[in-house]
Amino acid sequence: MTSRQVDVLVVGAGPAGLATAARLARTGVRVEVLEREQSPGGVPRHCAHRGFGTWPHALTGPAHARLLAASAERAGADVRTGVTALDWAGPRTLTTVGPQGAETLTARAVVLATGARERPRAARLVPGTRPAGVYTTGELQQAVHLYGQRIGTRAVIVGAKSVSHAAADTVRAAGAEVVALVTELPRAPAAPARTLTARLRHRTPVLTGTTVTELLGRGRLSGVRVRHRDGRTTTLRCDTVVFTGDFVPDHELARRGALTLDPGTRGPAVDGALRTSRPGVFAVGSVLHAVESAATAAREGAYVATAVRDWLTDGTEPDGTDPKAPADPRDAADPTAPADPTDRYWPTGVPLVVGPPLLRIAPNRVAPVDRLPYLLRTAVPLTRPVLHVTQDGRPLHRERFPLTTAVPHRPLTLTACWTHRVDPGGGPVHVTVT
Repeated sequence: MTSRQVDVLVVGAGPAGLATAARLARTGVRVEVLEREQSPGGVPRHCAHRGFGTWPHALTGPAHARLLAASAERAGADVRTGVTALDWAGPRTLTTVGPQGAETLTARAVVLATGARERPRAARLVPGTRPAGVYTTGELQQAVHLYGQRIGTRAVIVGAKSVSHAAADTVRAAGAEVVALVTELPRAPAAPARTLTARLRHRTPVLTGTTVTELLGRGRLSGVRVRHRDGRTTTLRCDTVVFTGDFVPDHELARRGALTLDPGTRGPAVDGALRTSRPGVFAVGSVLHAVESAATAAREGAYVATAVRDWLTDGTEPDGTDPKAPADPRDAADPTAPADPTDRYWPTGVPLVVGPPLLRIAPNRVAPVDRLPYLLRTAVPLTRPVLHVTQDGRPLHRERFPLTTAVPHRPLTLTACWTHRVDPGGGPVHVTVT
């Protein structure tokens, strides 16, 4: 096994990782990007619809992916595809495997941009047989747009979010009929225009308050059994079902490195500079909040590049150690030893927590110098919500959204104009809603 050293190692070549690499490489930093797929670009590679990039020059997903990859490579970043980061071999050392065999890479800084993944049928505990014709959105889009494979003729889409409508468009592009979009939520979570387009233009029912209870068929899917909110059950005849929208962070590498995970996002806990609980290790993009737009991921990638550059400038050794940081006994003994979320190795900040009905917030630690806006999600619809930020009972900020209805599965943004009021030695900062 060979060993090498680089300045910055970025794991993941999606929008966040490529934006990070491009911004750092332009400043002369030696950046290496590892991507386990055979092409860089992340999820946009197989999203054929438009809407990526900036208005009015929106691109298709594949075009946007090519643009991001080309930008990183022109800046001087080394983008390596077909390479998988397996595990940690030190505080900022990773073992990898790729076309050239096994390798150990040591970096002065590591950026985790591993993204998110959809939970498949098995993880959602949908009973029934195991027939052919069951997909997640990513599997469907890769099959149709990347490999030109045929799917069935009649498809049920489980979910009614924006990504669900994108899956429905992919089904239609493959020449199949969309039988229905099914969501257990009491109202369709996608933008009203998307729902109306499905119902009126495509004549596709959007069934709210409806749960898929069983898959039917042997060999090939023959239908799905659903239960409506009033208790009635119905069988929808189909030969394809697509499970959409239930995203979780792809946090395996963070978990194996014993980085502190946030219970709300289930991704690495980070402060306002997107630093994790391990010095010199950063996290960015959908691994922090599964899942937001490619534009959000790219903006965070450009933002974290400044924090990484500051870390390098402050003086880390070529072997990845920080001469000014106190020694972490976990690193010396076992790089995968469990981390204590309250220990002294957090770079800055105090915990940032949300109260019901808010589900999560990212970043989830806060310091007075932080300027990155915070992304929240709610469990229930909120009409004209008001957010309250407090610390130890002391009000820090109040933000009203008079023209906004916050709904599940769409982000709500909290500005960072109040962070200078945070007491670094105080207790957790709480965000509640009225």
